[in-house]
Amino acid sequence: MGKKQRLDKILSNMGYGSRKDIKRVIRDGRVEVNNRIVMDNSLKIDPYVDRITLDNMRIQYREHIYLMLNKPKGVVSSTNDPMNRTVLDLVDIEYLIFKPFPVGRLDKDTEGLLLLTNDGQLAHELLSPKKGVHKTYYAKVNGTVDDSHRELFSDGISLDDGYRTLPAELKIFESNLFSEVELTIREGKFHQVKRMFQAIGMEVMYLKRISMGELKLDETLELGEYRELTEEEIALLKEKR
Repeated sequence: MGKKQRLDKILSNMGYGSRKDIKRVIRDGRVEVNNRIVMDNSLKIDPYVDRITLDNMRIQYREHIYLMLNKPKGVVSSTNDPMNRTVLDLVDIEYLIFKPFPVGRLDKDTEGLLLLTNDGQLAHELLSPKKGVHKTYYAKVNGTVDDSHRELFSDGISLDDGYRTLPAELKIFESNLFSEVELTIREGKFHQVKRMFQAIGMEVMYLKRISMGELKLDETLELGEYRELTEEEIALLKEKR
């Protein structure tokens, strides 16, 4: 059981309109609670227990949602952009009513794991520099990455603006003219992964985030696909706060 809340506040918080809009909807007799039409917008109910319908459609109340998106290239990590397609354009209306937002950003040309939620507290904790939540990327780099670079990254890299990054962990899978690597960082500066490699004279040709904290990208998700996090995945994110 949850805490009792005003009916108009519940419906408004779920994106069904402003409090003024909801008051009109209730006054028009379009809302039922436990199979009875209600006309009092200030009625307090338990949204986790009481059955709410709007225009005969059952409303399943949840305070927060958590979505894992396999972000494709060409979309921006924003809730609104007049010039570009955003990650929210990939999400169905049943989730959009909760007003989710991306936790952090991936560059327009970067693929991979992006968390979408309306849990502002969790987002703050995951992005806080003090928490140092690690993020791991798979990258294809134009250049030969070797063991000497592993040591450079573990010491921290000085970027083009003079900022020195925190120690990062570099794993090398392929060392050739075009190298394949995995890089784990504990901060999120603008274009950080690309700028770290630029600082050693190399260019990132392809970039994909594969994990954030303990949350790992579900590789069964095609680019542009998403799913809700499992209870276990949500617990993993929250227990690290």
